Amino acid sequence: MNGNMLNILASIGETVLLIVLPIVALLIGLIIGYIINAQIVKSKIGSATITADKIIKDANTDAKTIKKEAILEAKEEVHKLRTDFDKEVKERRNEIQRSESRIIQKEEYLDKKKETIERKLESLEQTGKNLTQKEQELQHEREKLKEKEATIVKELEKVASMTKDEAKALLIAEFEDEAKKDATVLVRNIEQTAKEEAEKKAKGIISLAVQKCAVEHTAEITVSVVPLPNDEMKGRIIGREGRNIRALESATGIDLIIDDTPEAVILSGFDPVRREVARIALEKLIADGRIHPARIEEVVEKVRKDVDNQIKEAGENAMFETGVYGLHPELVKLVGRLKYRTSYGQNILKHSIEVSHLAGVIAAELGVDVALCKRAGLLHDIGKAVDHEVEGTHISIGVDLAKKYKENKDVIHCIAAHHNDIEPETAEAVIIQAADAISGARPGARRESIENYVKRLEKLEEIANSFAGVEKSFAIQAGREVRIMVKPEEVDDNSTIFIAKEIAKKIENELEYPGQIKVNVIRELRSTEYAK
Repeated sequence: MNGNMLNILASIGETVLLIVLPIVALLIGLIIGYIINAQIVKSKIGSATITADKIIKDANTDAKTIKKEAILEAKEEVHKLRTDFDKEVKERRNEIQRSESRIIQKEEYLDKKKETIERKLESLEQTGKNLTQKEQELQHEREKLKEKEATIVKELEKVASMTKDEAKALLIAEFEDEAKKDATVLVRNIEQTAKEEAEKKAKGIISLAVQKCAVEHTAEITVSVVPLPNDEMKGRIIGREGRNIRALESATGIDLIIDDTPEAVILSGFDPVRREVARIALEKLIADGRIHPARIEEVVEKVRKDVDNQIKEAGENAMFETGVYGLHPELVKLVGRLKYRTSYGQNILKHSIEVSHLAGVIAAELGVDVALCKRAGLLHDIGKAVDHEVEGTHISIGVDLAKKYKENKDVIHCIAAHHNDIEPETAEAVIIQAADAISGARPGARRESIENYVKRLEKLEEIANSFAGVEKSFAIQAGREVRIMVKPEEVDDNSTIFIAKEIAKKIENELEYPGQIKVNVIRELRSTEYAK
């Protein structure tokens, strides 16, 4: 039993040992592991501490370096700022010193000026005192002279037996008479000399202008009669039931008069351009031989374009011939239309070109604007291009056209004044009047006979004189104006308006004339008295 117990105890002991020994071994292993781990941790902590100390040391070193650099930079900046400040302070100080120097100089200058002014004032005061004293002395002398003059005058009055005023009046009257005589003689001599010189100069200028601008004396007229190859052609022109002649009249706006006149057709129309279109178209139809409404319209349209081109070309040629450039294209066409316009048989385009040349020569001789005179001369009758289409005189129409196409105001004035409808205000306007008169009055220029011209003027004055209260009348401006003097004691101011209207109405009814006639009634009251 004891043996069993021992065995059991031994077994238990072995078992315990088997159980305890691993536990102890495990504990010992854990302790050893802990000790080793602690050593490792301690070693790492020591290494980390060393690294941290090194980092801290390096950081301190870097901080010290950065601090030193910052201090150095701050010192340099402070030094720079101090240097700039010192420099600025120095400049300001120098500027202040210069300003002080200038102020001191100005003060010195002002002081000197003040002293100079004070000296001048003292001098002026002294001069004033001297002048006052001299003035007093002169006044005293003047009084003495007046006393002496009065004494002398009294003595002269006693000797001459007349007063001072009477003597003065006598002397003035003698001087006035003598001055009037001298002035009259001088004025007469000056007027005579001026007239002689002016007449001589005017004749020279006009003769020179006419010589330079001499043109053909044959007047070109618009043809209004178309010759036919035979009388049978009249029937073809009329056409079946008159359809051809109606088509031609409708296309051209011109009346065709086919009468007993052998081998001729008369064209009647107020528009010279339309009449020219009709003439050319009819000649082409006669030459072609094909006369029917469709062909008539075709030929008329073609001829109209050709005539328009001819008008434009004529205007451009006139500009080139006269040296006038820069006209509005519509004005160029209107100038070309003057080729088909005549006045008393004188072609207006040739007349306008001639007036332009004459005006240019006269302007050159007188030293005024040559280009302006040439331009105004070419355009002075521009209203005649459309005076059959527009109401009014060719002057008013021309002025309106020039204004419409933005012409120079001086050119417009020349157009308006070339027949004295308004008073000419410039030398150029007077030159245009003269050139127009020269061109229209030269021999052969116009077809109106002198007998008819004189009869028309006489009739004009006769009509005016036929009214009660008219004292005398004068036809002037080549019959474009009649100037009527009325008796002021018989006709009052209001009646002059009535007389002017009645005379104008009678002239319209009894006379045939181109353009318009201005009726100018003048009432003048003169009062005359004689001092006896």
